Amino acid sequence: MPLDRRSFLIGSGAAAVPLLLAGCGFVKSGPSQQAEGTLTFTTWGTDAELAGFRASISAFEAANPGSTITLNAVPYEQMFTNIDAQLQAGNPPDIFRVPYYTFGAYAGRGQLLDLSPLLASDTRDQFTPTAWAAVQNGGIPYGLPHHTDTSAILVNRNLLSQAGIDSVPTTLDDAWTWDELASIGDRLRSSLPADKYPWAYNWQGNGVTRWLSLLFQAGGSFLAEDQKTPLIDSDEARRAVEYSASFFSKGYVPANNTIASSSYASEAWFSQSVAMVWSGAFQLPDADATASFDWTATFAPRDRRGGGDFGGNALVATSQTSQPELAASFLEFVTQQEQMRNFCKSASLLPTRTDLLNSDLEFDIRSELAPIFAAQATTVQPQDAAQVASPSMSGIIPVLKEQLDLAFAGSQDAAATVAALQSGIAGVTGA
Repeated sequence: MPLDRRSFLIGSGAAAVPLLLAGCGFVKSGPSQQAEGTLTFTTWGTDAELAGFRASISAFEAANPGSTITLNAVPYEQMFTNIDAQLQAGNPPDIFRVPYYTFGAYAGRGQLLDLSPLLASDTRDQFTPTAWAAVQNGGIPYGLPHHTDTSAILVNRNLLSQAGIDSVPTTLDDAWTWDELASIGDRLRSSLPADKYPWAYNWQGNGVTRWLSLLFQAGGSFLAEDQKTPLIDSDEARRAVEYSASFFSKGYVPANNTIASSSYASEAWFSQSVAMVWSGAFQLPDADATASFDWTATFAPRDRRGGGDFGGNALVATSQTSQPELAASFLEFVTQQEQMRNFCKSASLLPTRTDLLNSDLEFDIRSELAPIFAAQATTVQPQDAAQVASPSMSGIIPVLKEQLDLAFAGSQDAAATVAALQSGIAGVTGA
């Protein structure tokens, strides 16, 4: 399944949001010069991710004698409580890692460094339009997209085979439609014992943003280009709510596969309680090490279009850093081709550079599945990522959680759910 630069740009909708791709006032005309000084860098990460960051830091320090990058690795659960407290106290790290769905809140509060006068003039051309859109606020870049991930579907071949399903889509063009997936769900439901289920969806907690993939697949949006005006009151959103609520009413998912669940969807798949699970590529190493059954991956479904979640993280510098030039130099270095390739290969993550998303893309673990996730990423359009990067996203997430779980529990229908989402989002954004 070869992926060339042209196909990736087309799949990402390169012309969809021209305002986000317009010039951003860059003044540098070349790569960063040798830099000196000390920076603090706070992140969480898997063992592979932290090893990748340490390797990039060592390479940067070797290329820039006199520079020091101090890495502070913290558990994800503490990450943003710590960052918020440090920003409030006026002693934040110079650089930190941030999910795209959280990025907008920091940029909107003026807490991130405006990189536009510090980056090389061709910086934006190095990244996919979708990735570049995800680090913009008001047309200004406040970070660099370090990597992405998106949810495809991990499949237990044994459980599908018991239902007479011996193959899954192997090209994006053949991805199951919503109706086809429902037929698969019916076949699995009738063949599996009562305590096993066709699938689980990974929308737990702040992962509720992954439900938006269904909204995008239906052809809908939740915000206008201004990242404030709610657009979710639509037939497309009602269709997406009805479809996802049917996962519960038809017994496709366990009753506890709610957004409020304390258990992650992947746990049910690893225990073989479900036949399929929506999952990012980052889970491939765990699956390879611990899954005791024959498994593979296929694409998320499509409706009016393909769609996915723009997962992953950006690297940002805080506006309070005393070393803005050094911070920008480090961000540029870590997102160079070699550094990004090595990081993503070992951590099973997708690069955001256009020159890495091609047939040479590899993972250290189950590399044959890398093209599945890379192709799935092409379904994420720039306007999808721009909506999730809204400064109001941290307030929108609780609205999504509350209203969607009511729909999943059967407490309100799709029309009432969408009306409540429209009102709730307007209340958060002030639109």
